[in-house]
Amino acid sequence: MAVIVQVRQRSPETRVIILSMHSDESYVLEALPNGAAAYVLKESSADDLTWAVREVLQGRRYFSPPLSQLAIESYAANAQGVSVDVYKALTTREREVLHLAAEGRRSTEIADLLWISPRTVEGHRGSLMRKLQLRSQSDLIRYAIQRGIISSEL
Repeated sequence: MAVIVQVRQRSPETRVIILSMHSDESYVLEALPNGAAAYVLKESSADDLTWAVREVLQGRRYFSPPLSQLAIESYAANAQGVSVDVYKALTTREREVLHLAAEGRRSTEIADLLWISPRTVEGHRGSLMRKLQLRSQSDLIRYAIQRGIISSEL
């Protein structure tokens, strides 16, 4: 998503269309505030992509049909005063990293357990921290205790 921010900073008039394989709501929710005007799934037809370009050129937003349905449901829930659980917006891998980091494991340990690189762990940790609006390891642990991910007992 950093690319969107850089593009928008260098050329504010440029409209960004995301073409992604990720239909997870968390990716969409991260793309929109960063400046994406449309979010199209790679599985979409060429017509959907063409429609997205047309909509964006007209100054409107576009989501692939499955995402449009999610957006409508989310809007309806918010209109009824239902709060959105940000934890549910985390990807499966971000949740795994959150759980292991909350246990006090270092990035290298997490990487070994999940069969990924420490750098990838750091990327997931940064993403989940941003989504949950956490600033430090202490915040992460407090969140995990409040959420019931880990116990506050020693």
